[in-house]
Amino acid sequence: MEARKSTPSKSYKLFYQVYPLLLLLLPLILKSVSAVPYKIPRLTPHIRTILRNPDSNLSSSFLSKDFKTYFYTQILDHFNYGPQSYATFKQRYIINFKYWGGGNSSSPIFAYLGAEAPLDEDLQSVGYLTANAPHFKALQVYIEHRYYGKSIPFGSMEEAMKNESIRGYFNSAQAIADYAEVLLHIKEKLSAQDSPIIVIGGSYGGMLASWFRLKYPHIAIGALASSTPVLYFDDITPQNGYYSKVTKDFEEVSKSCYKTIRKSWSEIDKDASKPNGLSILSEKFKTCRHLNNSTQLKDYLDTMYSEAAQYNEPPDYPVTMICSGIDGAPNGTDILGRIFAGVVAYKMNMSCYDTNEYNYPSETSVGWKWQTCSEMVMPIGRGKNDTMFPPSTFDLHQFIADCKDLYGVPPRPHWVTTYFGGHDIKLILRRFASNIIFSNGLRDPYSTGGVLEDISKSVIAVTTVNGSHCLDILQPKKSDPGWLVEQRKKEAEIIDGWIAKYYADLLALKK
Repeated sequence: MEARKSTPSKSYKLFYQVYPLLLLLLPLILKSVSAVPYKIPRLTPHIRTILRNPDSNLSSSFLSKDFKTYFYTQILDHFNYGPQSYATFKQRYIINFKYWGGGNSSSPIFAYLGAEAPLDEDLQSVGYLTANAPHFKALQVYIEHRYYGKSIPFGSMEEAMKNESIRGYFNSAQAIADYAEVLLHIKEKLSAQDSPIIVIGGSYGGMLASWFRLKYPHIAIGALASSTPVLYFDDITPQNGYYSKVTKDFEEVSKSCYKTIRKSWSEIDKDASKPNGLSILSEKFKTCRHLNNSTQLKDYLDTMYSEAAQYNEPPDYPVTMICSGIDGAPNGTDILGRIFAGVVAYKMNMSCYDTNEYNYPSETSVGWKWQTCSEMVMPIGRGKNDTMFPPSTFDLHQFIADCKDLYGVPPRPHWVTTYFGGHDIKLILRRFASNIIFSNGLRDPYSTGGVLEDISKSVIAVTTVNGSHCLDILQPKKSDPGWLVEQRKKEAEIIDGWIAKYYADLLALKK
């Protein structure tokens, strides 16, 4: 296979390519983000986003030369035979051959399934493949999700998203079919027909990994699905599961911090209702722009707390950072003064704080908005007094109406459980499925929709009490606590067992 060099984009090039589309979508995106019931938090393994690093494609230039970039000519539609189905696009995948034992020895292939972001971000932060490749003598393969990064049909997100017929091919079933084609192509080109494949993914990518194993067991012998809320669909998981876990994380760190946050929402509304109240709030929280309403500030804080809980990583532990700021404010500091001290502790001391930080659209947020408005409908909300947040239930009817206004078609909220399953998962997967690891950190709000108990001897739940979102597949660090090191070791031992059984079967069948 001949590698094609990846040309780094110029700074902010990606943003300006989709700028016209972003302007078009901005009003509804901001509406959906500020209206908490319709905000489905990103399912990404790491905290970095294109918004925070708009030139993320440049990161590939800092990768080791061991990573080789290729492009596969991918079909647009795997499931129909109309003329449009045969349109093609270039799908990016990256291979690291450094530790591979080769096809002649049937050495394994570790395939990372990209999710709702360019592949570049994951190449830097997801270290599970590189860390384990030497032991397994594994080939490392990273495949980009269609419609993200450099794998967008018809050249740009703007072109793909404004075309209703093209947009319809942007879904998870098409994505895992892409992965199947790329992996079979790689095995053929490398004469590695007997090399076992383990698929690996985190968050939404973890969903794809587990679903891939269920749908394509003839291609992948096993899957590691990290922080994968495959049960956060329909009515399987309570709406308030996500925010209840965020609340519990803060309460366990500090009850006084939790109580302060709980009381703060009414204080924000109270101050905002006063004459010049919004000006006072803007000054108190050092906002970069004058607040237009109290919802802007509440949404900013809501997202900050949720982000801190979801990515509550050692050694800093963001929830602890925020609570240390809130509890450590000088005696006599009022409630909102303490809340601001928590912002400063987490965001560091800045000249001003941008309350729109989490709302700016990017290529990734535009894509994820479509995915949540089509099939990835996760009913995340909260009732009255069941979390530390103001009540805000998920209204499915309003959600459907908003998505239909934006895209002209309604979402299909029951499609994921229809196509992939989810209901009665213990009963169904006990006999049907095998060789899947569902790993979860129990401090992760999305763990409430995860598989937390073993389903069978080979469909295994690996949990850590203090873990957060996708920690196990991130780049190992010297500061990693012992429980995280043990979690990764346990997962590797399970995969070792799968591969050993595969080799035994392969040998027996060749006799």
